[in-house]
Amino acid sequence: MRRAVAWRLLPVLTAGAVGVGFVALQAMPEAAAATGGVTGYATQNGGTTGGAGGAVVKATTGTAIHQALCGRASDTTPITIQVEGTITVGNTAKVSGSCNTAAGVIELKQISNVTIIGVGSGAIFDQIGIHIREAKNIIIQNVTVRNVKKSGSPTSNGGDAIGMESDVSNVWVDHNTLYASGGEDEGYDSLIDMKAGTKYVTVSYNTLRNSGRGGLIGSSDSDTGNGPVTFHHNIYENIDSRTPLLRAATAHIYNNYYLGLTKSGINPRDGGKAKVDNNYFKNSADVLGTFYTDLMGSWQVSGNIFDNVTWSAPGTENHPAGPNVTSTTTISVPYSYSLDPASCVPSVLASTAGAGKGLQVSNGSCTPTSPTAGPTTSSPRPTSASPTPSRTAGPTPTQGGGTNLSIGAGADGSSKGSGTSYGNVIDGNLSTYWSPSGTTGSISVKWSAATSISRITIREASGATGRIGSYRVLNADTGAVLASGSGAGTVSFTKTSLKKVTFEITGASGTPQIAEFETYA
Repeated sequence: MRRAVAWRLLPVLTAGAVGVGFVALQAMPEAAAATGGVTGYATQNGGTTGGAGGAVVKATTGTAIHQALCGRASDTTPITIQVEGTITVGNTAKVSGSCNTAAGVIELKQISNVTIIGVGSGAIFDQIGIHIREAKNIIIQNVTVRNVKKSGSPTSNGGDAIGMESDVSNVWVDHNTLYASGGEDEGYDSLIDMKAGTKYVTVSYNTLRNSGRGGLIGSSDSDTGNGPVTFHHNIYENIDSRTPLLRAATAHIYNNYYLGLTKSGINPRDGGKAKVDNNYFKNSADVLGTFYTDLMGSWQVSGNIFDNVTWSAPGTENHPAGPNVTSTTTISVPYSYSLDPASCVPSVLASTAGAGKGLQVSNGSCTPTSPTAGPTTSSPRPTSASPTPSRTAGPTPTQGGGTNLSIGAGADGSSKGSGTSYGNVIDGNLSTYWSPSGTTGSISVKWSAATSISRITIREASGATGRIGSYRVLNADTGAVLASGSGAGTVSFTKTSLKKVTFEITGASGTPQIAEFETYA
């Protein structure tokens, strides 16, 4: 259960270069934020807490992010920056002062104790990369970074979605979606790169797709001072190679789903070591080995599934681990962790990996669960300008005896009231909601492929319970009525395969506020 949080409203600050503003909200001492959930090497070397316990600032432009970093009492003062909207090269200017930023890139340079987290309707870094340099104790969470280019226009961050270099330590990259629209020939480089002394990193619950290069640890065979790094519960889809390329560093790689790797996958080389546990590899080529060099790496393997994986013939600079994959080294890790069986990795990551999934995680037994602590995906919303407005975070939705299939799906509806969003009913957060523009209307959950469901749960927002009167549950594909009744709660019906299900409110005592529209098989 999330703790109640009290917030103090501070003056509005203006991000000078582009004339946009953000509101700073300072966490009261009794409600210091907990990061929770970080597992892996980022828990070592003192741990990774980001901006926990510091001020909370909302930003809607890149300049506002820089202004928040530069407006701290010092470059080590903890801060959480809640990002909403679309960040672009055009709205990201250099901010002068005691900080060290640059135009056209989100620059986290020579700083520490920072969390950047997407909130509300989402945070999209469009063609602009996040550059972490000479920094420590950084969390990047729940954002989408897309189409960052190193050539063409605009260019940003050397073409890396997230890049870390030059004495970086204790970074947690979690629940993000990173993608490009091609490879190096199309102007893109990598999705996550670590080099020049990047250490103690965890990369978890991210979706990385449609790129020539997934990422590397070590930029050259002489760049040997990086790692260790943990990669767990990530989806790598439609990527040519480097998932990751691992030079002279140690990586623990577990419970990831690799789909459509066209050239090579996990590539330890130049003394690099990979502990590869309970991953699922599907429809891919050369998913593990030392490739493109005669400087060998090594691996320890257990519990992996190789589903339609092809292997090339060994050669002077080509050393695939398969088709008979066996361990060539032994690696121990200094932290505890829970392994999901590889067989359920594709299904559990469909509900948990990437931005906009409610920060759900796996419990080690193939069941997505909501986080018990840590940054939430909703913004604190003071309701007045009184000195000490307060907000109590709503409880985390329960899973209702199964996987909530709405997480990761889409949503639409008949109308939406001011300040509400269709997507609020599928974000796993009871503190956000959808309302129709009147007392009646409909809200739908939809999938790209037919999905079988037999039960829905409608959860009303706190303070608005009991407003929903009569309703119908519709198969939106055919218009068939699956169920009807009155009031919110759980509705069961004959299992039906459909792409879209609609909850239609036909009568209400006031404007309904639906926090979550959960669906179950």
